[in-house]
Formats: sequence, C-alpha cells, structure tokens
Amino acid sequence: MLARVYSCAVVGLEGVIVEVEVDFGQGIPKITVVGLPDAAVQESKERVYSAIKNAGLMYPRRALTVNLAPASVRKEGPAYDLPIALGVLVTTEQLAPEKLDKTLVLGELSLDGTVRHVRGVLPMAATARREGFTRLFCPEVDAAEAALIPGLEVIPVRSLTDLTAHLSGYAPIPPHPPVEVDDVEIAVQTDFRDIKGQEHVKRALEVAAAGGHNLIML
Repeated sequence: MLARVYSCAVVGLEGVIVEVEVDFGQGIPKITVVGLPDAAVQESKERVYSAIKNAGLMYPRRALTVNLAPASVRKEGPAYDLPIALGVLVTTEQLAPEKLDKTLVLGELSLDGTVRHVRGVLPMAATARREGFTRLFCPEVDAAEAALIPGLEVIPVRSLTDLTAHLSGYAPIPPHPPVEVDDVEIAVQTDFRDIKGQEHVKRALEVAAAGGHNLIML
C-alpha cells in the first residue's frame, strides 16, 4: 500500500506543504529517501527504524522508498521523522490511511520514540490552515505555539507510542486549547541565526542598529 502523509517545509518565512510518500521497493531491506533531502533528513532513516522498533511496532524487513514532494524544494531538518514513521506504519497496514485525512504532521523522533521540538511550527501551522488542513500533529513542547493559529485542531504528541494509540482509538489525546495572542509573553529575539534566508532584511537591520537609524518595514 502506497502511503501519503503531509508535512511542511519553511522557505524564508513561508511554509510549503510537503507530501511524504512511502512505498515498498525492490532489493535488500533498507530505506531510501529522495526529494532533495539534507543530511538531517537522510539521518531520519536510523531514527525512524529505532523509534518504530522501540515503540513495539513492526518495522518491515523490505526495501522502502520515501519520496518528499515537491522535489524542487530542499527539505531541511528532522521535522520529517514523524511523518515518515507514520507513512511506514500506513504502508505496512498498521494504521488506516483515513486516520490521517486533512492532517499535517511535524516532529523529530528520538531513538525511543519520544517526539522532540522542531523549528518553524508557527508558519507551518499557518500554512496548514491556509491549505485546508483541519488538524496538526506536533511535538508537545510546540503545541502552544501552533495553537496561536485559529481554526486548527492541534494535537500535542509526546511519543510515537502515544500517537499510534490515539490514531487507533485506544487512548485519545485531547487537543491543545486555543491560545490568544494577548496571553503570550513576547520575548525579544536577538539572534539572526534562527532566521532562514531574508539576507537583505537582516543586512538592513544590522546597518540600522549599528548607525542608530530609523527603519520602516513593509
């Protein structure tokens, strides 16, 4: 069974929907990731294998191919671990594909199946709502950030085990309550290394700060 799970990439400040396809291939047991992945995405193969095994689930002893579409967008970071793992579980019929309808999935996996923080959750959640998704699975630590986006059901995921139990109906995870902007404590961000791209904007801010100039941003 060909599995399709939806995730998201961030290009600059905008999110781009990524379709994670998982299917059986030919040859010795292994997992191959294609679709312009960086080194962190390539390393997801080992994290996904260990997380599925340590969650007490079956990892197939067959060759698997993972395609991250569109291939023209570079995939960076470990946020695709969780969608790839769910794709493996769907293609091996351990999860029903309809359980992931209109759902966006984000999360890095530890070897024991714990779901870790990922960057860029807010623009990804905004993209999910804009593209018609109604539900978001994300790391528990990032759920409050995603819940700033209205009209989107945010499910905080602590581990792969918890998520499979939720999708199987054994132990539903309550959604994170919506978060109002007025309830958020604003933190001053001073480090440009966390900003993807936007080189001209960062240069302008540096010049303005260095010279004590005024600045208008549109």
